[in-house]
Amino acid sequence: MSEIDKANKADGIEENKPVNTNDEGVKNTTSDLKESVSLETSNQSANADTHKEIKETSTKEDPNKDTPNNEDVITEIETSNAEDAEDDGNKDRHTITVKEYDKMSLEALTAELETLIKTQKIQAIKSHVDSINSEFKTKFQALLDEKKSDFLNNGGNEIDFFYSSPIQKRYKATYKEYRNKLNEHYKSLEKNLKQNLADKLQIIEELKGLVNLEENINTTYKHFKELQERWRNTGPIPRDKYNNAWNSYHHHVEMFYDFLHLNRDLRDLDFKHNLDKKLKIIERAEELAADTDVMRAFRELQELHKMWKEELGPVAREHREDIWERFKAATKIINDKRQEYYKEIDKVYEKNLENKLAIIAKIEAINTQTNGSHSVWQKRIKTVEALRNDFFNAGKVPIKVNEATWAKFKTAVRAFNKNKNAFYKGLKKEQFENLQKKLELIKIAEDNKDSDDFEATTPLMKKIQSDWKKIGHVPRKDSDKIWKQFKAACNHYFDKLNAQRNAASQEQVDAYNKKQELLNSLKDLSLSGDKDKDLSTIKAQIDTWKSIGRVPNDKRYIEGKFNKLLDGLFSKLKMDKNALEMIKYENKLENLSSGDNDTRNLDNERIFIRKKIDEVKSQINQLENNLQFFSNVDDENPLVKEVHHNIEAHKKDLELWKTKLSKIKAMY
Repeated sequence: MSEIDKANKADGIEENKPVNTNDEGVKNTTSDLKESVSLETSNQSANADTHKEIKETSTKEDPNKDTPNNEDVITEIETSNAEDAEDDGNKDRHTITVKEYDKMSLEALTAELETLIKTQKIQAIKSHVDSINSEFKTKFQALLDEKKSDFLNNGGNEIDFFYSSPIQKRYKATYKEYRNKLNEHYKSLEKNLKQNLADKLQIIEELKGLVNLEENINTTYKHFKELQERWRNTGPIPRDKYNNAWNSYHHHVEMFYDFLHLNRDLRDLDFKHNLDKKLKIIERAEELAADTDVMRAFRELQELHKMWKEELGPVAREHREDIWERFKAATKIINDKRQEYYKEIDKVYEKNLENKLAIIAKIEAINTQTNGSHSVWQKRIKTVEALRNDFFNAGKVPIKVNEATWAKFKTAVRAFNKNKNAFYKGLKKEQFENLQKKLELIKIAEDNKDSDDFEATTPLMKKIQSDWKKIGHVPRKDSDKIWKQFKAACNHYFDKLNAQRNAASQEQVDAYNKKQELLNSLKDLSLSGDKDKDLSTIKAQIDTWKSIGRVPNDKRYIEGKFNKLLDGLFSKLKMDKNALEMIKYENKLENLSSGDNDTRNLDNERIFIRKKIDEVKSQINQLENNLQFFSNVDDENPLVKEVHHNIEAHKKDLELWKTKLSKIKAMY
């Protein structure tokens, strides 16, 4: 049993009994009250986030009590004051602004921790550091899970995964600095606390002896005042000894005042002084009961209780119960308002919980969708990433469900990542198989690129070009590389083939001469005016031209001359423009498909047609958008009529290009 416990037992003091009389002098504000009794304490403003640090120690109201929650809140105040009394720096925790750590990035959390360590007392930032540390761990784990998922998606093995970042190293170093400084502080503090406790126990022993001294009462009273001053000036003691030490001290102070009945004037003067000060404390507490800033009022109330308890002595017995009950009544009003404030905060937290659960439900719904293409999964990944950000920005939830909510969120995200990894693992397998197929085609192309057996090799090279297009995607990192390799081998062969064919054969020279003669005869061709008969005549000439055969590559310009002459003949026919265009286009496709590299020629033509289709569509969209500026203009307006005319013309062009594209596709 400690010396304090022994003293309390000997004096008949209950260890945890609330004390009814206490501290300090009074004016209109707490700071004025402090000044009136010469306290060297700084003004403190209640921080709105004392909700967290005070509420954790508060107890629920018992409906069976006559004064619900009143004794509990006084105990709570005394516990908080005891914590502050152990270490003066603790009081600063009430003035440090608590920020929305849950909405900060890893970089911002690290910077905030560094700032707190540099600018605040190390013992005052514990609750802030704990919150920052919790948020950092949560967000870094989320980042770690994301990086791990990416690592696995790229073909890595889970056992090989490792991730570290500069911000993590910076944070760890800062947090280690905090722990070291805090440990150094408490080592130094522990030594001082023990000595201060011994000093206060000695003061209590000297107080006991005052009632047994045989000396002039004025001398004894002066000694008593010196002991009070020594008590006030003695530094902090361990918080678990604070209330017991003060109860024992207060008991012996009252015993001394009872002893002073021999000199009633001195005692009554002190009683009156203490009563005046305590009444002013009560008045200030009653003013705080009307304050709209609930947390600031409660924080100042804690200061008033500390002043009542630690600095002021007793009052006359006939006033003790009345003023204490009045002080407790004001305390209850302030605490009731504080409890209502907590309820409003809880409503916000409950709403945040609803939002977070809704976000989790959305992720779980996505998890039921396991099928889809690469593009579909990319959209899902972006959606889940947005939901993750929404979750982190949704605010705090009630403490009792915080861990469960976080666990449910992590489970949902991990399930999504598992499905995503399974999809891409299967996709990688398929892409790897496609890669092997294309590598086989590359080998065939490279093995035959120098072949001189053009008759046998050309069909083979065309076939592997066609097969290449039918094979699906390969891993992105290999795509460009193998395409360039395959294209180089094919181009090498067809360039060699073209070089050989450029040496014109006599047959091709004869074909050129025949086509030249036919071209000259067509210049003098006369049409009858009968559309069907003339059309048959022109088609017959086209068939004759095709039957003559190929001409040397350096003479292929004659095809252009023939097409130009056909344009002139077709223009004389009274036929639909698009129908004539398709007849000419079919002739063009025949020429392309009969070339040395018919597949490449047709590919280039198809690309060209697709570009034209996109261009016409764009022009139509632009014209239709322009019409919106004429929504209030009559359709007969010349400008509006012109726009409508252009749209119709472009639509006809679009249909023609689409028909040409379908013709090309039919050639494959």
